[in-house]
Amino acid sequence: MSDKIPEGNRSARERLAQQREREKGREKRRRTLIVASAVVGVLALAAVVGLIAANAGKDDGGDTASGPAIAPSGATGEAALTLPVGAADAPSTLTIWEDFRCPVCAQFENAFRDTIKELADEGQVKVEYHLATIIDGNLGGTGSLRAANAAACAQDDGKFAPYHDVLFSNQPPEPDDAFGKNSRLIELAGKVEGLDTPGFRSCVEDGEHDSWVKKSDTAFREGGFQGTPTVLLNGESVFPSKGDEQISPENLKKWVAAANKGKKPGTDAPATPEEGSSEGASDPAAPSSAPGS
Repeated sequence: MSDKIPEGNRSARERLAQQREREKGREKRRRTLIVASAVVGVLALAAVVGLIAANAGKDDGGDTASGPAIAPSGATGEAALTLPVGAADAPSTLTIWEDFRCPVCAQFENAFRDTIKELADEGQVKVEYHLATIIDGNLGGTGSLRAANAAACAQDDGKFAPYHDVLFSNQPPEPDDAFGKNSRLIELAGKVEGLDTPGFRSCVEDGEHDSWVKKSDTAFREGGFQGTPTVLLNGESVFPSKGDEQISPENLKKWVAAANKGKKPGTDAPATPEEGSSEGASDPAAPSSAPGS
């Protein structure tokens, strides 16, 4: 008996095998399309969520906290809404709008903290921090407000920058409103030498700067910004990119060097409030404080 497969049977088997391969290819392409569509959908949803976060609460009346807007000691700028870090006469200004519950803000800070500190310490830039509370408006809770008030209380003691860094280094997951508890904010103050004092605790627990934070958030919403973090170098947006270049520590240094070409570094270090004192906190014209981190 011959061990050869009849030609007719072989052709039928080959056609069947080819058909199965074509079906496998179609199924693979179908699954790839489903996965790709899901990824695009997630990215689109993330973009929508970002816009919702940026616009949440636009009609909430802004400054709803009771009492006058008490600016922290050393706050500068229009309506005393700027928390300055670095030499006041630095040739360039880095403006940063942030929300302490914003995860992208934490990613930015953790990636660029050393670079920004280096540029500020060298007198290349003065950093102007502004605080917003968009995550509270989007997800509910009070963590953005409570953390911003605590940061303003740290500014009263000349310790805004290190406390600011501690908050972002210990940021809870976005849906977790852990910063809404004053006890947690006071606990984290223990990581900044000399900050956890009776005066700081009282400032945090009394919400001394709540109205000021609300006023800052209103300024953010009325400023036409798309979300946090918003990062401007001499008024030009550099996050997530500047022109065709993506932001990176190297590119940020390069952009600052180009902006400062032919200019002398700043040497006018900001004044520091007396240790443990909050006097003058309500004076918008108080001298600049908050030493570099």
